[in-house]
Order: sequence, then C-alpha cells, then structure tokens
Amino acid sequence: MKNFKSYGISIPEILLPKNIDTATWSVVACDQFTQDRDYWQNVEKTAEGKNSTLNIILPEVYLNDADKPQRIEKIKATMKEYIASGVFNNAEKEFIYIERTTAYGRVRHGLMAAIDLDTYEWKPFSKALIRATEATIIERIPPRMEIRRGAPIESPHIMLLVNDPDHLLVEGTGDAVKKAGVKPCYDGKLMQNSGSITGWPVASDELLNNVEDALSKIAKANTKADGSVFMFAVGDGNHSLATAKAIWDEVKLNNGGKKLEDGTVTIPEGFENHNARYALIEIVNIFDTGLTFEPIHRVLFKLESAKVINAVKASLGGSVKECSSKEELSAAVKNSAASFGFVFLENGTQKYVLLETPVKELAVARIQPVIDEYLKEVNACKEQIDYIHGTEEVFRLGAKEDTLSILLPPVAKDSFFATIDGRGPLPRKSFSMGEADEKRFYLECRKLFD
Repeated sequence: MKNFKSYGISIPEILLPKNIDTATWSVVACDQFTQDRDYWQNVEKTAEGKNSTLNIILPEVYLNDADKPQRIEKIKATMKEYIASGVFNNAEKEFIYIERTTAYGRVRHGLMAAIDLDTYEWKPFSKALIRATEATIIERIPPRMEIRRGAPIESPHIMLLVNDPDHLLVEGTGDAVKKAGVKPCYDGKLMQNSGSITGWPVASDELLNNVEDALSKIAKANTKADGSVFMFAVGDGNHSLATAKAIWDEVKLNNGGKKLEDGTVTIPEGFENHNARYALIEIVNIFDTGLTFEPIHRVLFKLESAKVINAVKASLGGSVKECSSKEELSAAVKNSAASFGFVFLENGTQKYVLLETPVKELAVARIQPVIDEYLKEVNACKEQIDYIHGTEEVFRLGAKEDTLSILLPPVAKDSFFATIDGRGPLPRKSFSMGEADEKRFYLECRKLFD
C-alpha cells in the first residue's frame, strides 16, 4: 500500500449507486440557498420517486423547522434502506478524479479521497496537516452531530484546498488517468441547470504512485521553518469536517480513549481503522483555472440601512457614493480590493450604495467585526443576519422591504495559504469556492457506522 498516511489522507472505499443518474441522484451542498425554499422545493420535485442524495441530507433551509427530528430520523432510515435494498454497487477502494463543468462554462478539477481526522484541527493557529480557513462556530456543531452520529453512510460536500501552483496532484492525476485510458465510473448532467460531472477511478499502482509522488513534492514545498507542514486548507464544509472530528472524538471517548491536556483523544485498541476516523472529501487545487474564489456576502434584516452603512464607514474609513444600477455597483466592488456594496429599499426606491475604503487587509476580515459589534449594540438576534452566495442573490434579497444586502469584494488566491498560516482562520463565512450552484454536489458515498 502506498504511503499516504504521512500526508493525512487514505484511499477510501467508495460507494456509487447502480445505473447512476447524476441529474436526480446528485444535489447541491445542504448549506446553499438557505433563503430560497423554492430552490429546494424544485429539487424535491426533480428527485421525487427517485433514489437521490436529497433523501440522505438535511438542507439547512429546514434546519430550524419544527420537524427537524423527524427529518433526521427519516434520513438515517433511508440510508439503511439504500444499503439493504442494493442501491449501491460494491464498494471500490479508489480515489476518483473529477471534472466538473459548471453552468458558467468553467471546468473544475478534483480528487476524491478520505482524510484522517486526527491530522485535522479547526482551532486557531494550529500546525496540523489539515487546517480550518474560517472561524468555527462551536454552536453549529451539535445539530450536525445529530445527523452524523450513527449514520450508516456519509456523502460529502467538503472540499479541501491544496497549494499546488505546478498542478501536480489533481490536474496531474487527471492527465495520467486519461493517458492510461481509464473509463469513467460516472458521467452525466447535474440538476437545476448546474452543468455536468465526470469521474474516473484512480486505483492502479501506476496511478497511485503518481499521486504519492505529487503529494511528496507538495509536502516538501509547504514545509515551514519550524518543521510543520501545511498540507491542506478547508475550502468548503468547515463545520461538516469539524462535526466529523467531534463524532470521531466521541467514538474514541465512548470506547476507552483518554482526553489529553492538549484536547486530543487517544485511539482505543481495536479502533485504529474505524470508519469514523476518516471523512470523505474532494481535494481541489487553489490554482485550478476553473476555480473562482467568490466572497460570501451578508444580508441583514429589519435594521436601518443608513445606520449600518455609517457604522461601517466610521470604522473602516473611506467615502460613500450612490450608483445608478446594480451593474455599476457590482463592477465597482468586483474590481476592488476593499470596496463594499449596499443594496436596499428606501421609501420604495431601490438604492445601490458603494463604500470605497482604504483597507489593505483581506476585506471580510475587517468588515465582519464591525457588523458583529453593530448587531450587539442594537441587540439584534442571530436571525437578523445571514450569509449568502452569489451576486444575483444579493440583489434579489436587497429588493425586499426591511432587508440590507452587503456585496463583498473578491478574495485573492496567491496569498491565501500564507494568510491562514500567519494569522489563523478568517472570520466565519469569508469566501466561497464559486457561485452557489457551483458548490459541490453530493454524489460519492462511504460506509460510516454499521
């Protein structure tokens, strides 16, 4: 077996459904379209009567609904049913190389793998192989643990970023797979006009040797002066991965593991290779030509827009001006490093306001503390802020009464790993890997608990 352990990953045993129809089986990550029940109702119509990952996830738009316990119970029952009724082919021990063509014509490349959760840490300033990129909200973990605890299978929307400017690991694996003439294990369209996806198994000794060689070179290039190696950064699914780690720690503690002073938990005898030790993820090169780094925008409810804008200006400095259209505002923010757009209704008139600031740091790292402080000052509840993906969603919500959408500028790729290594995780919900419908679609599964 190849030496993948030292890089924090392993070859997973992947479950794929028989005669897979990607257009009904695959659905977008559960943390998308959290303000758009119509989207998820359309997904339900598309998947109705079909085997679908929709039936084994809980879209976060429903997370606060009264029937959440019943939904979770049904999810776990459906997982068991899918296994018992032969929905899946036999598990295959393999990586999967992925090419995803999005609705925007961009081609994104990925490599499905499993990671060892003992090599991942979400706490700030960690020197682990795999690190969080955004602040982890501890309160968000327990509700997700309810879903993962005892779940028969997992299907991930987690994406890990790798700092690979030479395109050795993911894109290099794709080149090798195609050169070897490997046939795809799935190929098809994605629902809701979200493009298409193709996956190739990576299982031969030659292909696995190529993967190991690439990992070795990347590890060497990302070894710091103190000897620590920053192998992967969590690009998406940070709370899902933190949840997986919490469940693994729970399994260890419940079976004789000991909690050490540094917070880690020892592995009890016989649990060294327990399925819960690992999490299925997709590795994506931060320098992938098909990967856009999109900011995650903010939306505030039932607050006075002018006062919010003034609070941000007072803290960050800069100048305010009105734009004549959403196109003008969008272009001004997109072509800046630290300008913010505000979209709201004022006495029935649509307003587009631009705040140009002199901020030099990553913009979201400066504006989020201001928003947090303002919400605290006005005694706002947590339901008065949400985090949204996609420019169009900013303008859609900003056209509603008592709603203020805040458009954030882009996030730079080239200094991303250095920023995380130097200053720790960014504020929560800082960036998104593409637009909302470019997010990972659930597709591959893996057995978790018997």
